[in-house]
Amino acid sequence: MQTRHLGSSTWEYLQPVALLSSAAVGGPMEGEGKIGSELDQVYPDLYMGQDTWEKAERQMMQDAVFTSIKKANLKLDQIGVYLAGDLLNQNITASFTAEASQIPFMGVYGACSTSMLSLSLSAALVDAGFVQYAVAGVSSHNCTAEKQYRYPTEYGGQKPDTAQWTVTGAGAAVLGIDETKPRIRYATIGRVTDLGIKNPFDMGSAMAPAAAQTIATHFQDTGRTPADYDLIVTGDLASVGHPICKELLQKQGYVMGEQFQDCGMMVYHPDQNVFAGGSGCASSAVVTYGHLVKELEKGTYKKILVVATGALLSPISYQQGEVIPCVAHAVAMEHPHA
Repeated sequence: MQTRHLGSSTWEYLQPVALLSSAAVGGPMEGEGKIGSELDQVYPDLYMGQDTWEKAERQMMQDAVFTSIKKANLKLDQIGVYLAGDLLNQNITASFTAEASQIPFMGVYGACSTSMLSLSLSAALVDAGFVQYAVAGVSSHNCTAEKQYRYPTEYGGQKPDTAQWTVTGAGAAVLGIDETKPRIRYATIGRVTDLGIKNPFDMGSAMAPAAAQTIATHFQDTGRTPADYDLIVTGDLASVGHPICKELLQKQGYVMGEQFQDCGMMVYHPDQNVFAGGSGCASSAVVTYGHLVKELEKGTYKKILVVATGALLSPISYQQGEVIPCVAHAVAMEHPHA
């Protein structure tokens, strides 16, 4: 028996779908941050040896994907499928990387929730036996995101304290069946919701309801409680959205303790001037694939829940006064002897 459906929105993987390896890379600010020493590669500048920021982001994702495959002791032609996404129009970072790797490719998009979206789908394909090995990857780049979603960096526009700093980085994981490695147990697929917020400089508040909804649904579907996890992390609610999410969950009867944290506040040090904290696809990816998977392997954590959050806006939608719809996807990971 393979993946089964629980409750309204949760998949349970009945085979030991494991994180065979993971890799995370980051820019210079990320290298100076809290988990900088755990990244597989830190670039000295934002160009990564390329002549545009878009090509630089492509280089990061390619490095993360190729490094993860190498760490799994596999070759490119052994990977059955590559699921990836980013924040740029038409997922160009993922697509160009797929061309370089020549792995069968499925592009996915969930804004900053794409890390757990790609991971949950990759795990389902492995669990169902469609492929033996799958790679999930995401990336974001501060300068490419600013140029697309807000203002050109040369403009030097001022930002409010509620704004967040897009993480420059990429992360990838290789999945396969293995009883000795950290495994993926559940994935809870989120529903799109909104708080009526239209301000692209307040993503944390906009995404908080989606995160709370997915976390509550996960508990309802699985019968688990916050106490069942050593760590529960949201993707990039940062210092503004995280307390809102915590309050929303408390109203539903879920008291979140010290184990409830946010990746957007785990990437940088407080004195790095990143406003409310980190954001972007790479926020949850570099923390999960660069730090949390290692802690699972060491047994520091036995069970963790990663809830990647995404704001599904476009430059056109918010310029036309639309609200910011948001989604969150959760993946439960466990130590092999949990």
